[in-house]
Amino acid sequence: MKKVDMKKNNVQKKQKLGGRFLLPVVILIYLLLYAYDPIKTIDALTKSLAILMHLLPVFVIVVLIMGLIAALMQTKNLAKIIDRQSGIKGWVIAVLGGILSHGSSYIWYQMLANLRANHVRDSLIITFLYTRAIKLPWLPLMISYFGITFTVLLTSYIILGAVIQGLIVEKMFLDKA
Repeated sequence: MKKVDMKKNNVQKKQKLGGRFLLPVVILIYLLLYAYDPIKTIDALTKSLAILMHLLPVFVIVVLIMGLIAALMQTKNLAKIIDRQSGIKGWVIAVLGGILSHGSSYIWYQMLANLRANHVRDSLIITFLYTRAIKLPWLPLMISYFGITFTVLLTSYIILGAVIQGLIVEKMFLDKA
């Protein structure tokens, strides 16, 4: 057990060090490049700042949406919305939540365990996990490679499969409900 804790601490220390050195290293690189070719360096810095200003509204929107989701997505509040009698609303929330969720699955396990402890149906949790296979950022690329018809069909089949998986589990464990 101690070895695992030591490894975890070492990883955390390395991550902290990496974050502290990134900005100074980038500044140092810009200074070295400025000494080598000042005009191109200023041009590159100007373009980088223009891109940052272009992306800044997106960053602000993402932070606001994340804050809104964090504020509204309290486990108990969500469990009230998708309780055992939620019907079609629960299925829609599970599907949309799975599609909109990003990041590693293990990040969601604690929230899903809390939902399960608050008597949310296992079928909705399974549907949520299954629909995580749909990755919104990849849809445009998928459309460009495979076409819109294939992408829509595959996405629809994943959603349908998620709901069917949830229904199968619900029927299998109906006596637990």
